[in-house]
Amino acid sequence: MIGIVYGSSMGNTEDAAKLISESLGLENELLNVSDVDAAKINSFDKLILGTSTWGSGDLQDDWDAFDFKALNLSGKTVAVFGMGDSESYSDEYCNGMAKLYDEVVKAGAKVVGEVSTDGYTFDGSDAVRNGKFVGLALDADNQSDKTEGRISAWIEQIKPYFA
Repeated sequence: MIGIVYGSSMGNTEDAAKLISESLGLENELLNVSDVDAAKINSFDKLILGTSTWGSGDLQDDWDAFDFKALNLSGKTVAVFGMGDSESYSDEYCNGMAKLYDEVVKAGAKVVGEVSTDGYTFDGSDAVRNGKFVGLALDADNQSDKTEGRISAWIEQIKPYFA
């Protein structure tokens, strides 16, 4: 069973999580991070985690309040996705995803699903490491027309790790 856990304040990250859940084609449980604790997340061997970016590149509020110290993801496969605004916050695009990525790496996860920055327009992002996003970057405000295609391509890329 794959856990798909998201933090969403305005509904965009939740919508993306639902689309990922439906498109994955594998048994999964869709959960709002506000409804779970670290023990629940630790119970999954495979996880897809999503967050929006707020303020000056912060995690979504529910993730921000989450007890990351209690996570033990050693030997577990994790993919991350993030929502950002590539126009209004072009210099910190999807920085929340970078913070989520750093926390799961610290907790021992094997992270999969990096994405090329090709086709994205932004000025800076902490979520870019070694020239690629650490996960799937989405922009519901300015590039909603690309969301379904980006999710489909990403799922095809990560699916072998989750099957």
